[in-house]
Amino acid sequence: MVTFAAGGLLRRDDGALCVVHRPRYDDWSLPKGKLEDGETLVETAVREVREETGCTVDCGRYAGRYQYDAGSQGTKGVFIWHMDVADERAVDPDDEVDDRAWLTPEAALDRLTYENERGLVARAFVD
Repeated sequence: MVTFAAGGLLRRDDGALCVVHRPRYDDWSLPKGKLEDGETLVETAVREVREETGCTVDCGRYAGRYQYDAGSQGTKGVFIWHMDVADERAVDPDDEVDDRAWLTPEAALDRLTYENERGLVARAFVD
């Protein structure tokens, strides 16, 4: 079984990249989430990034994808788009995301927990 998810490489005008902390997993990751019934992958990406970061976004070009073994959920395929902040607001911590950080892409490589996300950031901004 494959579960689809989508998210974004969200950047501000100053070039900072947004990463989020998820208390459930105690990890730092790119903002993303699962596809809901009737949504396209792009719609999912925009909705999830807005929910997890508090930002309204302008969705740009496709950035890439990765997949991983999600245990009992099977394989998870994650599709990522480049996004720019259109409007940044404060976000209230909750049980899904309790913190966000705006980092240079190089600093994001150090903060991100998962190699597949670090690889995507490196290909998009550093290599």
